[in-house]
Amino acid sequence: QVQLVESGGDSVQAGRSVRLSCVASGVRSGHNCMAWFRQAPGKERAGVAAITWEAGHAYYENSVKGRFTISVDGAKNTWYLQMDSLTPEDTAMYYCAATERSDCNWWPGYNTWGQGTQVTVSS
Repeated sequence: QVQLVESGGDSVQAGRSVRLSCVASGVRSGHNCMAWFRQAPGKERAGVAAITWEAGHAYYENSVKGRFTISVDGAKNTWYLQMDSLTPEDTAMYYCAATERSDCNWWPGYNTWGQGTQVTVSS
């Protein structure tokens, strides 16, 4: 069974950058897509970015396009979320997730989750 562990959450000022990491341990075969979700206080969890494991095709939610970059390192079973030009609206608990599906930007399809890492952006 795959276990996902996030790291890299931080408290920063607006305009700064944070890089999140997610390490997958256990048997990963069959998981085609990896993603990052976030949940702000009082809001539902929402997909932010996703990437195909093999080809590295990336998808982004509109509010983060041009600021966030998702990437994958297959050799390390790890994927990343580089977040630049952060704003207070990016404050949330960030979760990494995985799915066996091939439509990486169909957010309801993700069924394997990490425990979350907090990102707080102050103005």
